[in-house]
Amino acid sequence: MTVAEQMEIIKRGAVEILVEKELVEKLEKSVKTGVPLKIKAGFDPTAPDLHLGHTVLLHKMRQFQKLGHEVHFLIGDFTGMIGDPTGKSETRKVLTREDVLKNAETYKEQVFKILDPKLTKVVFNSEWLGKLSASDMIGLASKYTVARMLEREDFSNRFSNQLPISIHEFMYPLVQGYDSVALKADVELGGTDQKFNLLVGRELQREWGQAPQCVITMPLLEGLDGVNKMSKSLGNYIGINEPADEIYGKIMSISDELMIRYYELLSDLTIVEFEKLKSDLKDGAIHPMEAKKQLAREMVGRYHGVEAATLADENFVKRFKNNETPEDMPEFTLKAEGEKVLLCKVLAEAQLTKSNSEGRRSIQGGGVKVNGDKVSDENLEIACVGEYVIQVGKRRFAKVRFA
Repeated sequence: MTVAEQMEIIKRGAVEILVEKELVEKLEKSVKTGVPLKIKAGFDPTAPDLHLGHTVLLHKMRQFQKLGHEVHFLIGDFTGMIGDPTGKSETRKVLTREDVLKNAETYKEQVFKILDPKLTKVVFNSEWLGKLSASDMIGLASKYTVARMLEREDFSNRFSNQLPISIHEFMYPLVQGYDSVALKADVELGGTDQKFNLLVGRELQREWGQAPQCVITMPLLEGLDGVNKMSKSLGNYIGINEPADEIYGKIMSISDELMIRYYELLSDLTIVEFEKLKSDLKDGAIHPMEAKKQLAREMVGRYHGVEAATLADENFVKRFKNNETPEDMPEFTLKAEGEKVLLCKVLAEAQLTKSNSEGRRSIQGGGVKVNGDKVSDENLEIACVGEYVIQVGKRRFAKVRFA
């Protein structure tokens, strides 16, 4: 592709490119020499599962792969033990080496649902950071001042409010920046909340006599509520390892406006196809419900395969249009500890709710059905014999029997 064509794809969904002129020059040189650019994005394995919010960067990395550039998926097994202080009002809990490595393995399994494994270089920053001596670390720390660190909003706020800032937190942007030095990165991708850290990488590359990397910031994907950043702690997330029906149903629950945002940041539609979709929605040539179903099929297909996407589509129609239960649902055999058991306990054991108390709230709210009948008694007990089809909310089903 020409540089102009590449830039059109690279800019899609991006919030900021620093510095755009430099990126154009790097691309021009790449086209002229045939040498691909080195694209870097780092992920600290602080949690075992990825959600769609994490995949915004992965999707942009995949676009760079399709343009013929060299992608480095950097797992921050070293930085993960420090903990990124970005946006935090208090010092993060330090992860153990065992936690980080366990999560890192899970990351590797998940990212190749998006990235091409043949074109991806998976690197761990402990490879170079773990080899730095105490004097090396002191030398790295000398490259930045405390005053500049306090320009970061989160550090500044904590300092003003007399909240603790640990010395090791100042090291985080420096060691992340040193990753760019070690990899000789041409471009680094990150969320808008990472801008300070990404720019530190540019400064450190200059200190080491390298051409500074270009920085591309991507938006933080809103969760199901359409307001807050997608987060497991807020419960507004879509996990890429969730069951196909769950992913499909959650996509169908988002607003029409949020659907457009998801298409722009997550879909494989070309720019021309995306613009046509927006035009068709505006003109009424396609109903928002059908467009949402197309997006749901694409997301389920990406993480579970085409057959699962087709089945999830059929199940959705059965449940919401024909008011039927899905044919494929999780099955649980529970141990009978008496003649009867509280329904709220069954909900938790069948993984339909996280706890007995959440089960009680779901029952009180009228969101629970047993064999198609809505229940309202939070203290309801069911007999520990036979088989039950239990539904919580619109999307969660389970078949339960007792042994």
